[in-house]
Amino acid sequence: MKIRDIMTPDPITFRPDMTVGEAAMVFVAHKIDGAPVVDENSKLIGLFTKSHIYRVVNGDRDFNRTVGQMMTTALLTGKPDDNFSDVVNATVPRLPVIDDQGVVVGICTRGDIAKAFFDSYQDISVELDAIINSAHNVIVSIDQEGLIKVWNAAAERILGDKAADVIGRHIQDVLPESDLTNIIHSGVAEPLKKIKLRDYQFLSNRSPIIKEGKIVGAVAVLLDVSELENVSRELERFKELNRELDAIIDSSFDGLYITDGNGKTLRLNKAYERITGISAEEFIGKNVSAIESEGIVSESVTALVLQKGHPVTISQEMRTGKITLATGNPVFDDAGKISRVVSNVRDITELNELRQKLEEVESLSQHYETQLRTLKLQYIGSDNIITNSNRMKTLLSTVIRLAQFDSTILVTGESGTGKELIAEVIHNNSNRKDQPFIKVNCGAIPETLLESELFGYDYGAFTGAKKEGKPGYFQLASGGTLFLDEIGDLPYNLQVKLLRVLQNKEIVRVGGTKSLPVDVRIVTGTNHNLLELVEKRLFREDLYYRLNVVPIIVPPLRERLEDIPPLVSHFIKLYNRKHKLNKRLAPDVIEIFMGYSWPGNVRELENLIERLIVVSTRDLLTCDDLPAFLIDAHPQNPEVMVSGIIPLQDAVENVEKQILQKAYQKYRTTRQMAAVLKVDASTVVRKAAKYGISHVKEITTSI
Repeated sequence: MKIRDIMTPDPITFRPDMTVGEAAMVFVAHKIDGAPVVDENSKLIGLFTKSHIYRVVNGDRDFNRTVGQMMTTALLTGKPDDNFSDVVNATVPRLPVIDDQGVVVGICTRGDIAKAFFDSYQDISVELDAIINSAHNVIVSIDQEGLIKVWNAAAERILGDKAADVIGRHIQDVLPESDLTNIIHSGVAEPLKKIKLRDYQFLSNRSPIIKEGKIVGAVAVLLDVSELENVSRELERFKELNRELDAIIDSSFDGLYITDGNGKTLRLNKAYERITGISAEEFIGKNVSAIESEGIVSESVTALVLQKGHPVTISQEMRTGKITLATGNPVFDDAGKISRVVSNVRDITELNELRQKLEEVESLSQHYETQLRTLKLQYIGSDNIITNSNRMKTLLSTVIRLAQFDSTILVTGESGTGKELIAEVIHNNSNRKDQPFIKVNCGAIPETLLESELFGYDYGAFTGAKKEGKPGYFQLASGGTLFLDEIGDLPYNLQVKLLRVLQNKEIVRVGGTKSLPVDVRIVTGTNHNLLELVEKRLFREDLYYRLNVVPIIVPPLRERLEDIPPLVSHFIKLYNRKHKLNKRLAPDVIEIFMGYSWPGNVRELENLIERLIVVSTRDLLTCDDLPAFLIDAHPQNPEVMVSGIIPLQDAVENVEKQILQKAYQKYRTTRQMAAVLKVDASTVVRKAAKYGISHVKEITTSI
């Protein structure tokens, strides 16, 4: 399928001299989210989207700025005759389509791709029905209740009943001689079984239909052998059927991995190689125990099936880093012994991405329309907080619970600890999450302007005031949340006005006389000790108690050292992506970080990571790249560490976690770690899950 088959032809285009305000009106009128920017010859020179408008709204709000000043010029483009698969693999939400002269002839959006997918799915469904009905053999399937679900054309021709007459009826009512329901009860496939139905002799292959590890039905493929003249022809037909089943296995989208009863690898299909990223030569003929010990796979589902004697489903990590969901099913011989183990493997990451893309496509139109309505000066903050410490998790749990109530919250903590992010969490988990969230730094705005910025002003309030006046942050945050950062720097004369807002829920504009009601949740933040400011008469005592209804104290980074590894991992990925680099961090650097006090907290850590990434010329960042003050602050040969005098139980868990982290750095599999630590492998997995050790593994092996 070509791009011309799915693209939107003759899209709306912008000229570079168009203003942002004019562009916004076009977006609303035509319900689009982006448009190519062309020159006077209609040649593509850029792309302008709603994201650019958002920047203006959240920035200086200069809607007279031109499209050419803000448009994106580094573009991925397509040609009408390019393959559809090129669009599917693209990572951008929209793709301008140009001809050989660079003239815009269309645009391809996710909506276009989704429609193409849906049309393809319909074609596949019709094609599958045609394939089943074109099959020479009788195909009959039933559900878990024994009701017929599939009755193909061959079944109609040989057995005499029409599909419309038998589908939905119980198999015993239609074919009393059939014992296909036994397959559901036993869960064991019966290949190459001779049966007689309505005076016809059939060679039957019957199997349970398994979905998500549960038997949901059974299917029978019947080969009419009543006309075969001799055993030779019958054997040839068996071979043909076997080849057909092999083709089905190789054409399966899911990975299939088959071993004998001793765990020796017999075969695997192409989908398994694609999913795992490892060639079949590394598996064929090897025992699963050897494959596991070599670190090719973290844990063998086949070994567990042979050990337990029943189906097992686990999550596996391949040597290539792929995470898969594997289900192993035993196949028993007549003596009741396991003769085969068939494992079904799926790429969890791929499934999650496909589901997410489908959900995004389905809600894309509604999402953009909702954004336009609720965009009114909404401040967009950080998406999440990276943490692994129990202390921060407890704090976040408390914050999320408090977010459900409209109480005033005072967030305190050292500079750089993430007070703004806590305010974001409060807003995003409150009933006001769909309304504006506005942040004001009381120490960054000059005192002469702060009052008008907070409360707004009426016409004539001062020289240069706008004729129509201007709303303040309290009005702009109506219905939402207003975060007043550095509240300790609020001028004394404005503290009275803020107290009135908290008490009466109303404001008076500068130069105005009318009280205006406001519905705003107040969250404040400071790195000062407000009680000391109260004692020095620099902060009003009554305002302090109004703000300190619910205090939240954000601990410094030195008191939650276990957050350092996941934070480092996050910042490494962030700045690698930002600067288009692929820097990695040596394991011993983490130990240096864990021994430093971080007076600048998370902000200092983030700045240091960016500094290391952009300054170092090597891909592997080692201790040699660290500044001298970090090396000097690191204790000699730290094996395990605790942060001061803490409860013994907390110290035991802290030391246990650090030992597990070191084991994850050194060994490749849980079995190897269990052997060194003298515990069961299951204990290693359980402890790692308890302390979130996977984050540490990611840092030390793949950053």
